[in-house]
Amino acid sequence: MSQEPQARRPWWRRWFGTRSERAAARYLKRIGYRILARNITCPHGELDIVALDEGCIVFVEVRSTESADTARPAESVNPAKRRRLTNLALHFLQHHRLLGRPARFDVLAISWPANQRKPEIVHHPSAFEAVGRFQMYS
Repeated sequence: MSQEPQARRPWWRRWFGTRSERAAARYLKRIGYRILARNITCPHGELDIVALDEGCIVFVEVRSTESADTARPAESVNPAKRRRLTNLALHFLQHHRLLGRPARFDVLAISWPANQRKPEIVHHPSAFEAVGRFQMYS
């Protein structure tokens, strides 16, 4: 029986992702964000966290790793992912009749090294601009 890396097992990825999203939500609350929704799914995919920061709707993408490197998870939000997140955000804003509200995208890079109980969290506010046909309101 071969040992498959833990990150490739579906149950492990889901557990690890859920753990990271919970840590992200706690972090955001601590810095004053109000969590509006988590794990919003629609035909375009899933939004990790939707929060409110002083009147601005924030779409938070949570990226996590088991290594100590927080740069790699943040860099994984590539142009295709940005386009998908823009479409998801637009769908959310339309569905909730919030198109006139300011909005932005944040990325939280979370590192869970094996020997640490608590993660290292690097917050990238306004990590990228909306892409595609539709532009977000700011």
